[in-house]
Amino acid sequence: MNTDHVAPTRKGRGRPKQFDRDDALDKALEIFWRHGYDATSLNDLVEATGAKAPTLYAEFGNKEGLFRAAAERYIAKFADRGRALLANPKCSVAQATEDFMRDTAAMYTDKNLPSGCFIICTSAALSSSSDEVAKMLRARHHFQENMLTDFLRSRQEAGELPAQTDISTLAKYLTCIQQGMSVQARDGATREELDSIVSTLMGLWPALVRLGVTPSTAGVRVPQRDIA
Repeated sequence: MNTDHVAPTRKGRGRPKQFDRDDALDKALEIFWRHGYDATSLNDLVEATGAKAPTLYAEFGNKEGLFRAAAERYIAKFADRGRALLANPKCSVAQATEDFMRDTAAMYTDKNLPSGCFIICTSAALSSSSDEVAKMLRARHHFQENMLTDFLRSRQEAGELPAQTDISTLAKYLTCIQQGMSVQARDGATREELDSIVSTLMGLWPALVRLGVTPSTAGVRVPQRDIA
């Protein structure tokens, strides 16, 4: 007679699912991007990320902390892509600028992402009570403009742009074009339509860099009046 006994197995409690910070940020980024900061509730974020509210509070502090982290995530994922295009040593300054702007058009109309630019879209939907968030977003706007300024100035110092080119204004002009493209994408513009804006920009490029960007030189001649 076999007297060996098999101890009954007990089903232990499963290990709790480990919190994936990057995955939570990606999901939070998308919902903030689609609906804006003020219109997104903590319940929305809990549902989107699959994390419990105490977990989100422990990791990010509050909704504003999560939004700030999502904004940094956006920059890390998408700004580095643009920076790499601008830094391509094989491209002329005009070609690098065009590649950068066309990549912007592609990203703003990517069917796998909310339309437009996260920074621009969330800035437009802020209420007056979100001053600290507004300040943070303005700083991110300047980040993009500063990146373009650094790129253009480095090419000017390398002799690829005329000395008289107004680098600061040209960078701001390009940033304004991007902001307009974001609004157009949010309103349903297609990739082809945004590409046509880039084509128009590049058609003006020789005049923009030769004369600098001023009200009288951005592709439009302004009659000069004689001074008495």
